[in-house]
Amino acid sequence: MHEQRSDMSKTRYRAVCCAAVFLTWTAGCDRRKEPSAPPATSASPTDAKPTERVVGPLSPEEAATLSTMNDRVNAYVELHRKLEADLPKLPNDATPKQIDDNQRMLEKKVREARASARQGDLVTPEARVVIRRLLATIFGGPDGKQLKASIMDETPAGVKLAVNGRYPDDVPLSTIPPQVLQTLPKLSEEMEYRFIGDALILLDVHAHVIADFIPDAMPD
Repeated sequence: MHEQRSDMSKTRYRAVCCAAVFLTWTAGCDRRKEPSAPPATSASPTDAKPTERVVGPLSPEEAATLSTMNDRVNAYVELHRKLEADLPKLPNDATPKQIDDNQRMLEKKVREARASARQGDLVTPEARVVIRRLLATIFGGPDGKQLKASIMDETPAGVKLAVNGRYPDDVPLSTIPPQVLQTLPKLSEEMEYRFIGDALILLDVHAHVIADFIPDAMPD
């Protein structure tokens, strides 16, 4: 009888041990499934994955400056969307000419609505300083010379730019390195960053209009 109770105790002990091992194993699995924390915003833009945004590092004053820029760009986008909503709807099988005519109608509306637009209305002078510093960090990195050369090869220098003017039809759109897109403030789908020579522009893609630009944005 004593041996039987001893065997039962051993059986219970083994069961408890197995349950403990199982719970420990499942807990470990759950921990492995947890996503890792994203990198801090102070991480180097050149070290960030293409899907991760690394805006910074920024001082509180710089962050406030870029927030003001974001507010102004968002106000521009709201205006853009209101004007675009009033355009005639394009058919599903629209011809290239119909698409071009539609774009030029939007361009005309945007330019009329912003007839008094000036450089710095969206990218304030303070924001220009911050963005130039961020770009200098990117192009001053190990791949900086190669990135700069690839951009300058795509667009000619010396193009005259004007806020609220049409993006030159004979100037190709430059490729923007992912390091730049990760580092600069994110834009809505209506807007894009583009380089023309050493200038960085805010391009209204649908209207083909230069909403604002930063001269000498590319570091020497």
